[in-house]
Amino acid sequence: MLSPKKVKHRKVFTGKMRGVAHRGSTISFGEYALKAVEGGKLTAQQIEAARIAINRKIKRGGKVWIRVFPDKPVTKKPAETRMGKGKGSPESWVAPVKPGRIIYELTGVDEAMAIRALTLAGNKFPFATKVVTKRTSI
Repeated sequence: MLSPKKVKHRKVFTGKMRGVAHRGSTISFGEYALKAVEGGKLTAQQIEAARIAINRKIKRGGKVWIRVFPDKPVTKKPAETRMGKGKGSPESWVAPVKPGRIIYELTGVDEAMAIRALTLAGNKFPFATKVVTKRTSI
């Protein structure tokens, strides 16, 4: 699973994800991309599951870029623990995603295959996504 090697703070505030993404909202590397329509949190497991789904669909034919990285720790207290006694220990890593963020990019396959592969990957996520091409994203 994806996780950072080293972080400045072991636990972080939950925070809010307001507004739309300005950074990472255009296609930079590939011809086709998967774009978030809604905001949410992507876990490392979801990112990996979608990457495997894309690679299986394109049969290692093209090149895939992952444009998000889970660098925010999510904490959880143990089950059946009383309230208080501080914040729980880090349990998993998530990538906060705002609407408009490009999540995956793909090149080296035909358009129909790319759309099928990215749609399959979008089904792994807890929010709505859409497939965009270099032509339509401008």
